[in-house]
Amino acid sequence: MIQPTNAAPGALSAERTAFLEHLAVERGLSPNTLEAYGRDLAYFAEYLERRGGAAGELGEETVVGFLADLRARRNLKETSIARALAAVRMFLRFQVHEGALHADPSAGVGAPKLWRRLPQVLSQGSAGSLVEAPKLDGPATARRWRLPCRDRAILELLYASGLRVSELCGLGAADVDLDLGVARVTGKGSKTRMVPVGRSALTALRRYLVHVRSRHAGTEDAGRLFLSKGGRPLTRQAVWALLKRYAAALGLHAKVSPHTLRHSFATHLLEGGANLRVVQELLGHANIATTELYTHVDAKRLLGVHSQFHPRA
Repeated sequence: MIQPTNAAPGALSAERTAFLEHLAVERGLSPNTLEAYGRDLAYFAEYLERRGGAAGELGEETVVGFLADLRARRNLKETSIARALAAVRMFLRFQVHEGALHADPSAGVGAPKLWRRLPQVLSQGSAGSLVEAPKLDGPATARRWRLPCRDRAILELLYASGLRVSELCGLGAADVDLDLGVARVTGKGSKTRMVPVGRSALTALRRYLVHVRSRHAGTEDAGRLFLSKGGRPLTRQAVWALLKRYAAALGLHAKVSPHTLRHSFATHLLEGGANLRVVQELLGHANIATTELYTHVDAKRLLGVHSQFHPRA
């Protein structure tokens, strides 16, 4: 067993707070990641307290037992368990660095093996129908026209630029250059990247900025691009809800989400012949291995070219 040099893990609240502050300030992790890690560490603290008298000792079996507990008591998926292990491992390493532990008890614990499932994507026709689902009927001055106008701009931008929903909600009105046709996006780890917007999305954004956002802008909008009916920054949950509503109206499958449009963006680029490295940059992936999830598309395209042109195919 590895003995802590100070307080037992039952007093994790302050340590957890210090660790999350370290991740926010020093590592620049996104609020969404911090929220997920904080939840995982709360589960870990609760597990340690349930172990009672053994809570003062940390060993490899403690971490293994925690992962088993996540499966049995919380019925978490392997992806969520892998993230929880990453959170606990980072926390324990931080404790070692701070002198609270002599060594990291999670060092020998392997992450659960994950099946790399192919992302769910829409056909080009379905993606086009979805972004055009908000109907702009009547004059631009009509109140009923405003929400569809905003929603059309949101869907066009998600599909045109491959944004994460958190990136879309975090966009400022000043982050989109309508003349250059690009947007400055802040992604994971507070890293910024420039993404092209495209003609259709630019048209939708100009229409929204002129006819809708100018009416809603106020002291509570924080300079954000997309606003609610009340003039406040739009939330991720609101974007999910509006997307599911339009998808349901079209009869698309129930699992359509903002990330479906992101997956479709990457897949359709590769189908058109885009380079994988370019797609990686557009998506904001730090590691090419993440983008390689889409290589099944490139392989399918190459097979099609081979069968069409090779004399012995």
